[in-house]
Amino acid sequence: MDSTAKPPLKRELGLTLGALGVVFGDIGTSPLYAMRETAIAAGGHLHGPPAVYGALSLIFWALVIVVTIKYVVFIMRADNNGEGGVLALAALAHRAPVNRATKTAIGIAALMGLALFYGDGMLTPAVSVLSAMEGLSVGGSAFAPLVLPLTLIILIGLFFVQSRGTEKIGRVFGPVMMLWFIVIAVLGAVSILKAPEILWAADPRYGLALFRSEPWTAFVSLGSVVLSVTGCEALYADMGHFGRRAIRWAWLYFAFPALILNYFGQGALLLAHPESAPFLFYALVPSWAHYPMVALAALATIIASQAVISGVFSITRQAVQLGQLPRMEIRHTSATERGQIFVPRINVMLCVGVVLIVLIFKSSDALAAAYGIAVTGVMVISTVLVGLVAIYRWRWSRSAVFAVFGVLGLIDLAFLASNALKVTQGGWLPLAVAAAVFVVMDTWRVGRRVHLEKVREGSLALDLFLERADKMTQRVAGTAVFMSPRSDVVPGALLHSLKHYKVLHERIVLATVSSADTPFVSPARRITVEKLGKGFFTARFVYGFFESPDIPEALVAARAQGLALEMDQSTFFLGRETLVPGEHPSLSRWRVALYMWLASNALSPARFYQLPPGRVVELGTQVTI
Repeated sequence: MDSTAKPPLKRELGLTLGALGVVFGDIGTSPLYAMRETAIAAGGHLHGPPAVYGALSLIFWALVIVVTIKYVVFIMRADNNGEGGVLALAALAHRAPVNRATKTAIGIAALMGLALFYGDGMLTPAVSVLSAMEGLSVGGSAFAPLVLPLTLIILIGLFFVQSRGTEKIGRVFGPVMMLWFIVIAVLGAVSILKAPEILWAADPRYGLALFRSEPWTAFVSLGSVVLSVTGCEALYADMGHFGRRAIRWAWLYFAFPALILNYFGQGALLLAHPESAPFLFYALVPSWAHYPMVALAALATIIASQAVISGVFSITRQAVQLGQLPRMEIRHTSATERGQIFVPRINVMLCVGVVLIVLIFKSSDALAAAYGIAVTGVMVISTVLVGLVAIYRWRWSRSAVFAVFGVLGLIDLAFLASNALKVTQGGWLPLAVAAAVFVVMDTWRVGRRVHLEKVREGSLALDLFLERADKMTQRVAGTAVFMSPRSDVVPGALLHSLKHYKVLHERIVLATVSSADTPFVSPARRITVEKLGKGFFTARFVYGFFESPDIPEALVAARAQGLALEMDQSTFFLGRETLVPGEHPSLSRWRVALYMWLASNALSPARFYQLPPGRVVELGTQVTI
């Protein structure tokens, strides 16, 4: 027996510890601000124990219904070859036998989910780290002026180290978050022992009573209650990294109990000391442990921020692979973990955005108003998509789907409607970010379709070209690989090469790359080679949306299908297209201008497909769109 092999239970426990560090960083640091904001919102017109019990009851049942029942029990069943996330879920729903209009709606919903995730990706680091560092200002401390500078230093430093990868620091994520959950659980339990009657808040009647006595106040407070479930999408999105069981174990046996103890502990403290609401979380901490707790909270929020940043990098790669964003540089920062990547452009965009957000809002109280609307938007989209999956893949009856996901959807819509009230208070920010990202992605998607159609209109059909191939000029030794988006027409680079050089290589490979709607593609499905005769071959390469294309590597693997290439004797031909606006453009002029700008800034195909630099020839052409 291999001594290095880990027993299944030991491996599962290791994955569970890893899930604590990566998956639950965001939701695990919510106690820093969620109960405080909810209690303040619920206590606007209803003071004393009724407000405390009502607010705590709403948070408790949000964690039970939204996180435990909706995500852990139901949504995590919808895996796309073991992977999760809104994009994987949309791909599953897109396979349903529905009409074209519904498929289009699913595609748009996926784009909206992606766009909202970018808004969330900017807000989470800002609100998390800022709320942790505000512990320095509790009680009018002399360190209060350092809150903003230290927050900015931590955040800028976090983005600065992204290019070096997170493999080493990632090893301590789990143990640090385990310590965090243990500490907040102990703090909460100690406070509960002083006022055990707070446990009655688990009775849902207290939350319902808040709606009966002060319906508007209760509705408004939902916008703060949702802060306790931010990060729940990570449970689903990171399923492929840790597995369904490890995430469920980490939630049910560790994170969930710790969060409940801390929230109830904060509620118990509010009963005895209502004046502690503005600094509720840190009021649980003994004075001798205050600054060590600030340091631990800073570490926990850095981990939460890192998880979100890594998630944005991952979803960017998926969007690029699926053609929703222009090609951009994606660096792998680990030799062993393919999920650890770095996207320089997105890193700069996030860094600038997060710094501006901190400078604009300056406090976690102000940021809390902006935080939540992006999260609830993604929650609504996920509920709708998983409902389609339940009907067409799980074979649930429509009545069962409406009974389960209809109720869950109403809860999500209630959270979304409550957060919509905060638009003027800061909620506009994630919506503005999401709208900008959506416009970019939709313009790229539509513009790319029009662009390829224009290229096709001016192209020569491949079968006609092959009929005349033996009548053309002389053939020269070597192999030419022409990259083309379509396999049924002659690449423009081939026609230009023939026009300028008057020769054809003895072997010509027309290579096309496409993306599957699955995270990964098996080696057996990766390559399809077809021999066309007269020295011509087509090679089709398919990659999943979690994979990065590597054409030289794929061509080596193509030997098994009869296409044996020597890299040092092969030349890769690419078409470099110059776009010009037409007199009657297919898109509105501003979208044409935006698409042309995006195309001009896209990463070159040579770098994106990892072609050998010394073996690439680019031939220019002009395309009118």
